Amino acid sequence: MASRQSGPGVSETSGLGSLPEPAAYAESTGLTRSSAETPARKRSPEDPPLRNPSLYAQTDHFRERLHQQGRYVSVPIVSEAITDGQIRWNTTDGWRFALTKAGIRYIVVVSDTETASPVVVTGWTEVEDWETAIDSERWHDTDVHTIKLRADLSDNHDSQIPELIRPRIVTRAFEIGGHRVKTEAGDGSVECVDCGGRFRSKAELCRRHCRS
Repeated sequence: MASRQSGPGVSETSGLGSLPEPAAYAESTGLTRSSAETPARKRSPEDPPLRNPSLYAQTDHFRERLHQQGRYVSVPIVSEAITDGQIRWNTTDGWRFALTKAGIRYIVVVSDTETASPVVVTGWTEVEDWETAIDSERWHDTDVHTIKLRADLSDNHDSQIPELIRPRIVTRAFEIGGHRVKTEAGDGSVECVDCGGRFRSKAELCRRHCRS
C-alpha cells in the first residue's frame, strides 16, 4: 500500500468561499426582488438543473459540510460538478450532478423548483474505483479509507457493521454524528477521539452525544 502525504483532496475541504446569492438567477429569468416568489416560467421537477454555477445559492446544511473534516467537498468542486458533471435523477432527493476524479465520485444534490433560486442542497463523496483512488497521487490512502468508511456507515445507518469497519485504516479523525472518529485495521468499531466512545453503526453515533 502506497504511503503519501495528504493530497489535493484534503486541501479542497478548506475551499470555503460561497456561491453567489439568488440575484443573478432572478435577473436571468426575468424576475425582480418583488416577484421572486412567482417566476415568469415556473420550472418543474422534470426540468434538468441549470449548468451555470454562478446562479446557485447554498443551503445551511451544505455550508456546514464545507467545514467538516473528511467531507472532501468544496465550492470549486461543486462548481466543476455543475459545469462538467453528469446529470442524474434520483427518486429520493431529485437531481444530482456527479463528477469523478481519480477514482472518487463527487455527488452534488441541487434543487430549483421550491426556492426563489437554484440551490446546492448537499454533497458527498463515494469510492467509484478503489484501485484507481489508492494509486492516484490526488488521494492519500487515509482519504480513500475515510470516504469508504463514511459511505458504509451511512448506507447501513441502523445496522452494526464491524465486518466493514475492520478493513479500514483511518488515522486522521473525521466528523460524523457529532463525533470525531478514527479506527485501526482489525478494529470492529470506530472510536471518538474526544469522548472515547466506541461505535459500530451510524445510528449509535447519532444517538449518543459526544461528552467531550
